[in-house]
Amino acid sequence: MADILIIDDDDALRSTLRKILERGGHTVREAADGVSGLALLRESSPDLVVTDLYMPEKEGIETILELRTVHPDLPILAVSGGGFMAPGSSLSDAEALGADATLAKPFSIEAFQEVVDRLLG
Repeated sequence: MADILIIDDDDALRSTLRKILERGGHTVREAADGVSGLALLRESSPDLVVTDLYMPEKEGIETILELRTVHPDLPILAVSGGGFMAPGSSLSDAEALGADATLAKPFSIEAFQEVVDRLLG
């Protein structure tokens, strides 16, 4: 299956997403912020990155921009509880700046799995 990197400062959500993905046969690595996530990315390239937008150290938009510079074809799923898909929202900004898909928190397990499966092709 796929190697997936989850970057989110919410320990409980990160753990839940990891368990969902591991049940699907994926290998999952976790980071609590963009700085740690980008460091893990330098160690090995994942097949998919799931990143929150609002985090300490390096927030999600900065992380997405850096990911796009280093890995332009890497699928990115941006998640956030801070905005919907209205123009000017954080999620629409994330898509405009390089995220391949977005999900507004809270989201269902089914919606998450559907987007992950679509991004992994």
